[in-house]
Amino acid sequence: MSEAQVEVQAVEPQPQVEEEVFDVRDFPAGLRGALEAVLMVVEEPIDESTLAAALEVPLDQVREQLADLAREYDEGSRGYQLRDFAGGWRIYSRPEYTPAVEKFLLDGQRAKLTQASLETLAVIAYRQPVSRARVSAVRGVSVDGVIRTLMTRGLITETGHDETTGAVLYGTTPYFLQRMGLTSLDELPALAPYLPDTDILDEIAEQGR
Repeated sequence: MSEAQVEVQAVEPQPQVEEEVFDVRDFPAGLRGALEAVLMVVEEPIDESTLAAALEVPLDQVREQLADLAREYDEGSRGYQLRDFAGGWRIYSRPEYTPAVEKFLLDGQRAKLTQASLETLAVIAYRQPVSRARVSAVRGVSVDGVIRTLMTRGLITETGHDETTGAVLYGTTPYFLQRMGLTSLDELPALAPYLPDTDILDEIAEQGR
């Protein structure tokens, strides 16, 4: 090989993460059950096309099942309803049960936070604005349920969206400072140096997707 020739080094192929393959017809309740399972965990209304793509089924089947579910919930006098709102579908508490929901939430304000909630709140306080994926990367577990609890308690709120991923970002509220007896976030103890760097969190979060 002459000096003018460029030496090409072999690059080992990176292992690819295999997506789980499934057929909604194999689920106990089929497509209907799969839709309910997804709708129970979404934070924001999700459109029909996204649901169809995620579940790998025709769009018209998704539309038909969503309409059937909404009608079934209404006819069954459930405490929740399935609504088409802001261009997407989501499960909401039925307005008639607002007094019961409000009482539960107010009682929850006085209840103690769990260890999982405290750990998640600490990560958000020190890394805000931060996405759920980054918080999960620090804690090593899903934090979707805990995020909802902290928002219900008024301790955290949505502060915007990540410019790159579009993910919702979270931060603490004035009520959080009040409960902590702080006048500003600058008074938080110097714990940040013990948390992983942002670049590391991004890498971990990406691997977890």
